Amino acid sequence: MGTHRRPRQRATGGGRVRTAGTIALAGAATATGLGGTGHADPQPTAAQVRAKVDKLYQEAEVATEKYNGAKEKADAAERRLEELRDEAARKEDRLNSAREALGSVAAAQYRSGGLDPALQLALSSDPDRYLDGAAFVERAGSRQTAEVGRVRKELREVERLRGAARVEVASLKSRRAELKRHRETVTGKLESARRLLSRLTAEERARVGGGTGDRASRAASPGSREGLSAGAQAPDSRAAAAVAYAYQKLGSPYVWGATGPNAFDCSGLTQAAYRAAGISLPRTTYAQIDAGRRVARSELLPGDLVFFYSGISHVGIYVGNGRMIHAPNPSAPVRVAPVDEMPFAGATRVV
Repeated sequence: MGTHRRPRQRATGGGRVRTAGTIALAGAATATGLGGTGHADPQPTAAQVRAKVDKLYQEAEVATEKYNGAKEKADAAERRLEELRDEAARKEDRLNSAREALGSVAAAQYRSGGLDPALQLALSSDPDRYLDGAAFVERAGSRQTAEVGRVRKELREVERLRGAARVEVASLKSRRAELKRHRETVTGKLESARRLLSRLTAEERARVGGGTGDRASRAASPGSREGLSAGAQAPDSRAAAAVAYAYQKLGSPYVWGATGPNAFDCSGLTQAAYRAAGISLPRTTYAQIDAGRRVARSELLPGDLVFFYSGISHVGIYVGNGRMIHAPNPSAPVRVAPVDEMPFAGATRVV
């Protein structure tokens, strides 16, 4: 039966074409099945990129203010720890002096024929254990009692300070971990914004970072009549000095976490401006809003701090005529901008 089968024909060129077509269709089907569509997603428009970048910058600024607050607390914990260590060192010096005085008494007693048991224990490697007992007081002379009392007091002070220092070390460790988390959040948001901006042309990037604020910055130099008139309308000389400082910093770069003199973030700029005027402001936006008297938007005067967004994550210094000077974000330097370019959250008069 097998001898009557027709021989299998060799594949022709047409078969190869069909095979190639089948493979191509299969590839297309695979691409469709995996990606949902065989077409690449359309590139976002410049307006869409700007919206995404603005959102990332706002989120980064929220994280920046949290970072600033955590850093302020970490710095305070570090200062307290250093103070505790210094005080503990001074107390230990006094403790050593007190123990040396006891040693002198012990040496004198030894030379005279014997060492009081109380002094033996007081000079042992564990004097605190001995000092918790009271029997030695009854057996020691008045001078010995006074010296041992000094040792008791200094020992307890040293232990108290050492305990407080251990608490501060734990607090500082926690603060530093918090700083690291906020730093990673900020840098991640800013890197995402940078990648988005890199898709745009130079002209489109300029539009994202520019606008009315840049034009106003070029028009309002520190020595312009606008700057002088804004300062003259301030409620007092310190507010005027803060406004003048802000005008001097126009064009300075935005750097998150910076407080000047050559770069700033938003709350760093307002803090530096009032520091130049002799007034100490807190570091963060959500603390600065409570650093003075709240004023309505209709009552704004040059020098007032103006705050934005529901989380109070951005601040500028009002300069009059519905405008402020602020440090916007990494895509734009310190500049003059309209107060109404962001959601207004409140205002504070510092002086």
